[in-house]
Amino acid sequence: MKALFVLFFVAIIGLQVAAQNKTAVSLFWKDSPEQVNIIESETGDLYQKVGHHGPAVENEWLGLRLYFDHKVAIDVYNKTKPQLELEVAKWYPTPGQQEEGWGADQYKAGQTVGLGGVRLWDGEQVVLLNPVSKRTARVKKEANQSYMEMLSENVPYKGDNIDVLIRVTVYSGIREAKVEAFAFSSEPVQFTTGINYHEGTSTKEGDGYLATWGLHPEDVAAFQLNIGAAILYDPNDFTQTQKTDTEYVLISKPTNYLSTWITSACEKEKDFDDLKDFVEYLEKL
Repeated sequence: MKALFVLFFVAIIGLQVAAQNKTAVSLFWKDSPEQVNIIESETGDLYQKVGHHGPAVENEWLGLRLYFDHKVAIDVYNKTKPQLELEVAKWYPTPGQQEEGWGADQYKAGQTVGLGGVRLWDGEQVVLLNPVSKRTARVKKEANQSYMEMLSENVPYKGDNIDVLIRVTVYSGIREAKVEAFAFSSEPVQFTTGINYHEGTSTKEGDGYLATWGLHPEDVAAFQLNIGAAILYDPNDFTQTQKTDTEYVLISKPTNYLSTWITSACEKEKDFDDLKDFVEYLEKL
């Protein structure tokens, strides 16, 4: 993980020189093509009303979105070549575009956290960031990065009501994205995060990372491809790891702030032919 942070700072310095931002954001209502910076809801559920079901960000390597509902899961848009695509594809490129080498929605999060999504832990079970008095999505593109946020207000937790902010940041030239969770509460909380998997998916528990490789049962993409996904974390931030039938769950120590990194790759990308290639990449970070 130390190498990952070194890579991060080196890339940022390089970006200041190159001055080319290969990141983007996307947030819009389904019935309007106009891009907006913020959308909020007192019900906390705009899954069917917001384009690509919530805010999205991308860099040249991958796209990510946060579901605007009780799941607040992180889903992945995998690419086969480095380029920005969301402005045109809006997460769902045509079969013709995919034949030409565009990416697609290969990942399936379902009811899980997806890749690095964040929830709470009450000491016995996972607590969804739901119900809420308000849920707000926001996106912003800056000089050398782009991020999306989801703020869930007044989430019931251990006899209190707390606010939880999830932020996902992508950077130019770095495949990995940073996931941060902030708890606005009088007492520390325990977060949960993790990574999901499906029947037939290969999994790998490494030193400071959890990885998967294989086909996801997704019916949106024109062509199914093997994809790799991983969450990279500091083991000192967590008390335990649980493996269920559908996901790995990491349970944090009491805190008001948690950060991890997530990444993904596709078999059509150069140097990512199988799980071995993907793991070799992860272990160099």
